[in-house]
Amino acid sequence: MALGWRQIKGRWMQDAVIDAVVIGRNEGARLIGCLQSLQGRVRRLVYVDSGSTDGSVAAARALGAEVVALDMRHSFTAARARNAGLAVLDAPEFVQFVDGDCVVQPGWLAAALAGFSGHPAAVVICGRRRERYPEASVYNHLADIEWDTPVGRATACGGDALMRFAAVQAVGGYNADLIAGEEPDLCLRLGRSGGEVWRIDAEMTLHDANLRRFGQWWQRMVRTGFAFAEGAARYGAAPERHWLTEMRRAMLWGMALPIGVVVAGLIHPLGWVLALIYPVQVARLARRNGWAWGFFTVIGKFAEARGVLSYWGNRVRGRRRGLIEYK
Repeated sequence: MALGWRQIKGRWMQDAVIDAVVIGRNEGARLIGCLQSLQGRVRRLVYVDSGSTDGSVAAARALGAEVVALDMRHSFTAARARNAGLAVLDAPEFVQFVDGDCVVQPGWLAAALAGFSGHPAAVVICGRRRERYPEASVYNHLADIEWDTPVGRATACGGDALMRFAAVQAVGGYNADLIAGEEPDLCLRLGRSGGEVWRIDAEMTLHDANLRRFGQWWQRMVRTGFAFAEGAARYGAAPERHWLTEMRRAMLWGMALPIGVVVAGLIHPLGWVLALIYPVQVARLARRNGWAWGFFTVIGKFAEARGVLSYWGNRVRGRRRGLIEYK
């Protein structure tokens, strides 16, 4: 699809060709909304389905999307699905990746192209992802805060972003073996190749996390810890020190300090006073984004530590962990 220069403030982008790759599984009405938000705005709209049983494939075809159905006899990852979408494209200049539970905002593609015009070395442009229903649960609210990352040069993007197709292809696409953290992994490799990732001040997508239960949120944080551990194992010793700090922080607050408190308390009753470090940390974090953010950020370190231990436990045993699903 070509966008006119009046829309994007950059005549050199007048004939920019954009394709879109949407991934999903059993997203139902959310997928329909996602595909509709891209209709007529991209040259090719590709939907990669990962074993849906809710009619998603038929709905996507009815909306004019090209459907790629993954062979579910092989292990599924979001990275594998995105690569499958990339594989059917015929060299567009840009590819918009979108998760099937997101709706692309009307002005996003024009804003993203303008972002590329303003940052010639950029290979990834992302914007503000918002939760559609942040008031539905505290967990949705936390996700909305999480998406609000700083505007400017970034180290990584999320599942929704506009990327230069050639740059992604040049580094081999996504790492299909990763069950989590595939976008930061890709962005790190793009950065090593000289590309830049930028987050611009523009509305990008509305996301429907649909997190209603504590167990869902807990599993999501376990998944985060697993990604921290795997990322640190791959790149922690490199100049980027990828996710090394995050992994260590999870293990400190989620395992080392609790063990220290218990040991101190068993040695002497006053040792239990050390447990007060946790409410103090909650209060400190609450000053930034409120009490819910402070409380769940601290509690989440226990789940992240579990994810870190899961990664290393599987690695020591030579096993590959399956998906950590939370929805």
